[in-house]
Amino acid sequence: MKLYIQQKVFSWRDRFSIKDADGADRYFAEGEIWSLGKQLHIYNANGHAVAHIGQKLMSFMPRFAIEINGQIICEIVRKFTILHHDYAVEGLPWRLDGDFWGHEYSLIDGNQVIMRLSKQWFTWGDSYELDILNPEQELKCLCVALAVDCALAVKGRS
Repeated sequence: MKLYIQQKVFSWRDRFSIKDADGADRYFAEGEIWSLGKQLHIYNANGHAVAHIGQKLMSFMPRFAIEINGQIICEIVRKFTILHHDYAVEGLPWRLDGDFWGHEYSLIDGNQVIMRLSKQWFTWGDSYELDILNPEQELKCLCVALAVDCALAVKGRS
């Protein structure tokens, strides 16, 4: 299953539309304007809140908690590295591997790839293609991708 994330440009807050391979709206995400730390709310196509990504402020490196159904399922943490971006998925038996300079990532559970994430070059706003191999993990994979985007945005400001 493929999802396409497109950041809306010229907005006061972070806004993303998430579409399926047929171009149908699947989710949308919206950030908060006045908040301490980056906050992102994810809604399904019917407008119901399904997840929340929130920045943990008392952390040396960018750290984002992913909450689904009112429960924190994991945290995405940027590891301290000098020359490249490296992230850990804490709370799930997943790891994020890839070429962060080339914007090609794989989300792996044990030895099995569960998602491939590609950031598109030369687009208005951030654009990603997610190839999710297990549709049951769709929302979790989407949240991980959006949390990585949040961490990259926070890193870009510092």
